[in-house]
Amino acid sequence: MTLPEETLPEAPAPGLQRAGARLPIDDYTRRLWERRWFVAAYSSASNAVGYEGNFLGQAWQLLTPLLNIAVYYMVFGLLLHSNRGVPNYIAFLSVGVFAFAFCTSALVAGARAITGNLGLVRALQFPRAVLPMSTTLVASMQLFYSLFILVPILLLSGEPLAWRWLELVPALALQALFCLGLAFFVARLGARVPDMTEILPFVSRLWMYASGVMYSVQVFTRGHAAWVSSVMTLNPGYVYLELDRHALLVGSAATPANWLVAMAWAFGTLVLGYLYFWRGEEEYGNV
Repeated sequence: MTLPEETLPEAPAPGLQRAGARLPIDDYTRRLWERRWFVAAYSSASNAVGYEGNFLGQAWQLLTPLLNIAVYYMVFGLLLHSNRGVPNYIAFLSVGVFAFAFCTSALVAGARAITGNLGLVRALQFPRAVLPMSTTLVASMQLFYSLFILVPILLLSGEPLAWRWLELVPALALQALFCLGLAFFVARLGARVPDMTEILPFVSRLWMYASGVMYSVQVFTRGHAAWVSSVMTLNPGYVYLELDRHALLVGSAATPANWLVAMAWAFGTLVLGYLYFWRGEEEYGNV
């Protein structure tokens, strides 16, 4: 039996797409680039309101890492003596805490990029990659502000101001690309599994302990099998901390191998994370 003619569905007009359909990767990237100013404005606004309910407001962006440094110094430096074999331990620890806080913020905030903005996702049509990009940019802003505290700590602890400090710029740029790729991964995972936002702080803490934030990996791995040192030094958290420390602390300079590993982690994670997030574009907002 055939349906009456007036009830037959109309064919879609040429050139039209189903609402919410995933765009080809080139069109998706082009539309994302067109919204770069929105990403910057949205990130700036998100960062401004992040602490507005507290008495000290934005000062917590600087106070939190300072308090972490004080706690870690007392526990790991004074009680556990993790400062053995580390010249200028306070500077070593400070760089590690400030730099790794960038990774932690990008990881945890990235997991909430979709679930924390469901109203926006369901109301407007835009490339959802805008959201993890914004959370990563907020983490980058917080890292930038923290430099106003880190630099005086380094100078007061005896580190000389030197031209090699300029190496921090490409080191942080590579770290930012890696964190963005990581945010793409966890943003899709967080949209599918809401419990990820509860699990990731524990994952982040374990990652921090394995990255040599509070101790020297070289000293720790002495006497262990060679594979232990290889695994720990290929850890991306350790890789970027080492580049930052090579730039800011007196000691051996970063080797070409250090930079190659950092670039491999940065571009590999970014490309794979972006593709993984793009493939889930039609899922977002349906949770």
